[in-house]
Amino acid sequence: MKKSHAQHRKIAPVERTPQKVLAMIMAGGKGERLMPLTEQRSKPSVPFAGTYRIVDFALSNFVNSGILGMYVLVQYRSQSLIEHLRRTWRFGGPNRQAFITVVPPQMKGRGKWYEGTADAVYQNINLIHDFAPGLVAVFGADHIYRMDVRQMIQFHLDNQAEITVAALPVPIHAAKGFGIMEVTSDSQIIGFEEKPANPKPMPGNLDMAFSSMGNYIFNVDTLVRILEQDASKAGTHDFGRDIIPSLIKSHRVMAYDFMENAVPGVHPYEEWGYWRDVGTLDAYWQANMDVLGKEPIFDLRNVRWPIITDASVEPVASLVQSHLDDAMVGQGSLVVESHITRSIIGRNVRIGEGSTIEESIVLDGTIIGSKCHLRRCIIDRFNVLESGTELGLQPGREARKSTIGKSGLTVLPRGQSYGGRAVSHPPPNQ
Repeated sequence: MKKSHAQHRKIAPVERTPQKVLAMIMAGGKGERLMPLTEQRSKPSVPFAGTYRIVDFALSNFVNSGILGMYVLVQYRSQSLIEHLRRTWRFGGPNRQAFITVVPPQMKGRGKWYEGTADAVYQNINLIHDFAPGLVAVFGADHIYRMDVRQMIQFHLDNQAEITVAALPVPIHAAKGFGIMEVTSDSQIIGFEEKPANPKPMPGNLDMAFSSMGNYIFNVDTLVRILEQDASKAGTHDFGRDIIPSLIKSHRVMAYDFMENAVPGVHPYEEWGYWRDVGTLDAYWQANMDVLGKEPIFDLRNVRWPIITDASVEPVASLVQSHLDDAMVGQGSLVVESHITRSIIGRNVRIGEGSTIEESIVLDGTIIGSKCHLRRCIIDRFNVLESGTELGLQPGREARKSTIGKSGLTVLPRGQSYGGRAVSHPPPNQ
């Protein structure tokens, strides 16, 4: 995506509206394309950038936007996510308007698991009635980005919308892989097509098209009405797949241009409007690489819009006679006489003498023996690599325990040993 200079954008003061807003965060995704990282956890719970979980980005955006009433709807392999939310996202106290509450499937309505995003919200419609908001924000929990949600809400109100869809401009030549919206010059959505053969361009820009980000703002009465209508008939019960496209002729549905969202603290060297769907191993690896370097295209060192995660109690990392270049090392880790280049090392990792790690992601609690060599690897938590292990030097010829990504990444699942040595398995919710 094309870089833009953030210094040319002015951070305008956002008008605080009297509308009461409830956030419903969709965090139940299986993340099948992220296997084996999602063998024992859901996609929103996958670790990112050494310290965070993917879900932290959506939740931080709401907290930084001053929207503090959130229900997190979980479903598949949710224990790891629930434990993370319990440790990290506790606030509100007696304030009933400020909370982050985990909501497992209640088996209401049809008495089944959630069948789609709309069905997930419908099965918890009582929570909306109890909170009595004016607006409901339905957002996904599995993307890496920063967004001031207040600006999207203000756009929704200014345009007297019933529904507003967050829209990401994508190059027209790549738009065939997205759900593309046809939009008028005043941002009203008049068409929606999934993976179109001939994508409709944005107004005034024939080189770009608007894709749906899967984030929505609803007037509460509109939302309740369409959920009840959808529940009474067969279908996928999914907002993006069929509900939103079916409403564009009967409702005022607006597209909010994500590129107009101005988040404070963004540096001139960053990619303006950075947003990534980390739904594949290759996309996940690349997004991790995007946070590295002196001037990363997505800089996590933004004190004006911080990404919140669980507080670490470990000591700072220890580096003994080692060389690091474009690398991050998590707290509690020990690196001894090793060479690490363009890599992310998680917390409580041990790396033995004479090892070389290149363009890799090593997650928490992993033990790497001496004289190991890793290149373009993703090593999940609590692995043990015996001394002399080589991974990624000959992609496709690794041990049976590894998974090879499309671009030659080598991925080891969680809690394994490489080389035949036994390793104790920590609890599955980590």
